[in-house]
Amino acid sequence: MPADVAVSAPATPASDNAAGGVRGFLGKRALSIVVGLVLCALVLPPLAFLIQGAVTMDSPDGVTHYTLDRFVQIVNQRGFAASAMNSAIFSIGSALLALIMGGVVAWLVERTNTPLKPLAYFTTIISMGTPYVLYVSAWLLLLAKSGPINTWWRQTTGSTDVLINVYGQFGMILIEGMLWSPLVFLLLGATLRNFNPELEEAGRMSGATAVSTVGRITLRLSAPSILALAMLVFIRALEAFEVPALVGLPGRVHVLTTDIYDTMHLTMPPDLGAASSLSVLLLAVVAVLLYFYGKLTKNAERFATITGKNFRPNQLDLGKWRWVGGAFLSLNFILLLVLPLIILVWASLLPFYTTFSWAAYARVNLENYRHVFQSSRYISLMGNTFVVAVVTATAVMLLSALTGWLSVRKAPGAGVLDKLATTPLVFPGIVLGVGVMQLFLSLPIGVYGTVWIIAWAFIINYLPYGVRYSFAGMLQIHRELEEAAAVSGATPPTSFRRVVLPLLSPSLIAGWLFIFLVSTRVLSLPVLLSGPSSQTMAVAMFDLWGNGQGPELAALGLLWSVAMTCIALTFYFFARRSGAGVHGQG
Repeated sequence: MPADVAVSAPATPASDNAAGGVRGFLGKRALSIVVGLVLCALVLPPLAFLIQGAVTMDSPDGVTHYTLDRFVQIVNQRGFAASAMNSAIFSIGSALLALIMGGVVAWLVERTNTPLKPLAYFTTIISMGTPYVLYVSAWLLLLAKSGPINTWWRQTTGSTDVLINVYGQFGMILIEGMLWSPLVFLLLGATLRNFNPELEEAGRMSGATAVSTVGRITLRLSAPSILALAMLVFIRALEAFEVPALVGLPGRVHVLTTDIYDTMHLTMPPDLGAASSLSVLLLAVVAVLLYFYGKLTKNAERFATITGKNFRPNQLDLGKWRWVGGAFLSLNFILLLVLPLIILVWASLLPFYTTFSWAAYARVNLENYRHVFQSSRYISLMGNTFVVAVVTATAVMLLSALTGWLSVRKAPGAGVLDKLATTPLVFPGIVLGVGVMQLFLSLPIGVYGTVWIIAWAFIINYLPYGVRYSFAGMLQIHRELEEAAAVSGATPPTSFRRVVLPLLSPSLIAGWLFIFLVSTRVLSLPVLLSGPSSQTMAVAMFDLWGNGQGPELAALGLLWSVAMTCIALTFYFFARRSGAGVHGQG
């Protein structure tokens, strides 16, 4: 056959194309209905029961009536205004500190020729495998009155006071800001990595200094990403529970999330009505903030710096100042990783925690590790956590794959599906826990107090993140591939299973690994929903700290973090190789 002769497929009759189009439309409509019903069953009941619990009250004669009295009581009660103000200060301070630390690291790594860049990635990978409770506990050991920093201060200055009082608003902001700085590095680094350097080069050729170029060009054009990221970290800090519970409560600094927790635990039986009312107030605040977050990101394309013109992503030469940048990356590495790791290793080797000394060194042993390995309780905790994490990640990514596919392909009801899938973003973890508790206490299903109620809550909580991964992956798959499958007689479910899923698998696997990791780390949901035999590792660590068993917590946490870090490394290298990106977690 001559090389220049084109071979074409036989023409498909118009009636066959029309029939295939109708079949595809009806198939996608049916799938949209099924997925929509599943999303409604997941998302809407906790919200409905939460609102119902907030606006209903039983009278002495047993009649239930609707009222707003609970909201009036909460707003007027002593301490509410202080908690709201503490929440605002804590969230603003944490967001600013995280932006400064993570933003400087992102700029040094992505836009300059600073050495020691792998330290930033290594720090971030390790942090992804570390439970929040363990990280906070490490800093409490470091900054406690008997910790090495304050002990060194007293020995050096002769003072009887402490250098840092960690149990207060300052300590809360310091720890929460450092906790979120790796996320800022990942998300802002993605923006700076794709920044067109020709704009900065034009500024330098016009006589601008490096500092002026950063301030007048880089920061201004990155303003939408920075502002949106600041809003995101502010919202997450407002929803935070671990730092306010472990640092704030001992220092008598109350925020809204710890008020909800106290309402559930300081009375018997728990005052679900008061907890629901306070949760609805926090939910409304987060919903308003997310609205403005959406406004910030909506018109971000006006600040685009990448066009159809090719460019080379070169970096700014800092000259001799590059070693100052390297020193900052080293300091960030020491603060976020080395110091917490050292204090945890030291604590794990002691029968009871005490600061560094030769007398304490004589008591070093491996008894805590031996107890962890021999304890059937800890084996059960690991099993519970793995079951919850695997079920959550698998269910979320399966549902997200279908939702992302139907949304990108503009199936019937695609807009409704997208709204339902992203609605859980408004739920702070502690608030969702109250809503799910209300739901399953009202249903005749024996799920409450088991690992399945925790998995149910996690599926709702992480559904928006799974949709983001699948949505991003679907945008890279052209619809022509599905159209070719339809012409060959494949139904929409067959096309999705045999064409879309294999091509979408890199994004789905990256999303699965991310959701698996975060499901093993957070405390705010399982702390309300777990029973005596369904605790997760985060809840067990929280209880160990509360019981004064810091050394045992350190040993357990270090062993668990090693396992989770191995999975985090898998996530990182897979994401880099597949192009799914490690920044999808925002």
